[in-house]
Amino acid sequence: MPARAANPTHRLIPAPAGRIHLVEQGTGPMVLLVHGFPESWYSWRHQLPALAAAGYRAVAVDVRGYGRSSRPGDVAAYRMRELVADNVAVVRALGEESAAVVGHDWGAGIAAHSALLEPEVFRAVGMLSVPYTPPGGPRPTEAFARMGGDDEFYVSYFQRPGRAEAEIEPDVRGWLAGLYAALSADTMPAPGAPDPHFVGRGGTMRERFPGGRLPAWLGEEDLDVYAGEFERTGLTGALNRYRNMDRDWEDLTDLHGAPVTQPSLFAGGRKDASTMWLSDAIDAYPATLPGLTSCHLLDDCGHWVQQERPAEVNRILTDWLGALPS
Repeated sequence: MPARAANPTHRLIPAPAGRIHLVEQGTGPMVLLVHGFPESWYSWRHQLPALAAAGYRAVAVDVRGYGRSSRPGDVAAYRMRELVADNVAVVRALGEESAAVVGHDWGAGIAAHSALLEPEVFRAVGMLSVPYTPPGGPRPTEAFARMGGDDEFYVSYFQRPGRAEAEIEPDVRGWLAGLYAALSADTMPAPGAPDPHFVGRGGTMRERFPGGRLPAWLGEEDLDVYAGEFERTGLTGALNRYRNMDRDWEDLTDLHGAPVTQPSLFAGGRKDASTMWLSDAIDAYPATLPGLTSCHLLDDCGHWVQQERPAEVNRILTDWLGALPS
């Protein structure tokens, strides 16, 4: 049994973004943890001590544009190849040759592309909530524009700089609380209610968020952490990831249709729209993730899987990591 892990340590390291803020805990093989939108390193607060106690060096980053990491002003600085370069820089700056990489939401895509682009550095990849789909297919903004009928898909809503910021930034805490509740199993809108992933004509996202209580996984102090970071940084850096989907589609033409061949893991919530809409992508895993060794759909779980079900996700991760080739 590994010794009790030391407390987590915050560090700033040089990276192509300028600097990356990270939190690390434990010693042993490195596991790089990459968050999604709209979160931060803090979304891995339950996994850091669990992975450290299991004998791993757990490292959770603030993706560029978030928290204490750099926030470049150029929208194109948030393209996928740049984010992968940040991940490589973190591994190298910490003196490691390789790492397993695990991501949630947008972080799942960043993790998968890290494995695709830098297979010598990222020896295994775990994806939470958002299933892997190989690069390619139709141009993303054109595909999203066809979704929703008279309503507008949230990814399309995020495309124009300043538009979503104008909705969110006057009340960051309230908007985050609403989004977290909208996508959590215990507080999401009832079946048949307007879908919070879509925006009505001339409307806002928050009009479809549920009111009232916070989801069970989110305490007031947790919400304070998330809101405090975004109140300080604004949302533009985080939203710029969505504004690069067409650039990524063009940048990654050499990888269109490419499988991830490293040992891989997927875990998602059965009540998460991501797993329901992309069920065909999960069915395609024998071809797209030929190295898949662990796949889990958690009952009564929404989008924020490692926060809604921390103990179960910790067990899934440590079992998967423990079975990887040394």
